[in-house]
Amino acid sequence: MTEHTVRGMKGMKSVMDLPVMQDGPPPGGYPSVRYARRIPSTGPTGLAFFGAYLGAMAYGFYQIGQGNHRRRGEKEEKLTARAVLVPFLQAEEDRRYHRAWKERTAVEDKIMEGVAGWKSGENVYSSTWLPPHNTLRPRII
Repeated sequence: MTEHTVRGMKGMKSVMDLPVMQDGPPPGGYPSVRYARRIPSTGPTGLAFFGAYLGAMAYGFYQIGQGNHRRRGEKEEKLTARAVLVPFLQAEEDRRYHRAWKERTAVEDKIMEGVAGWKSGENVYSSTWLPPHNTLRPRII
């Protein structure tokens, strides 16, 4: 029913009386729609990470080299100090050995005084063995 038949008033008699309005695209068309997945670029690039990794690795190798250099110097200093002390320690050991040898020979003289032909302090074995000397083995000081 139209407004005219219901109310008796002047108005639209039919829907056909409406002005024709059709939706359409705006002049020039719609803007293009982005449908691709685009993640915003946040943070450093892969190349920056790789450069930082190489820099950290180079710094680490540099520190290893410095540590090796320092450790080698300390080892050389330690060996030099030991090499300087060896003659003093050897002289002290020689004095101790000579004192002990004299005491041992005196005890042997006292024990073997009744044995004919016994020479005190002489080696009873036929060998020329000597204890190893430190200066012949400097790495084992």
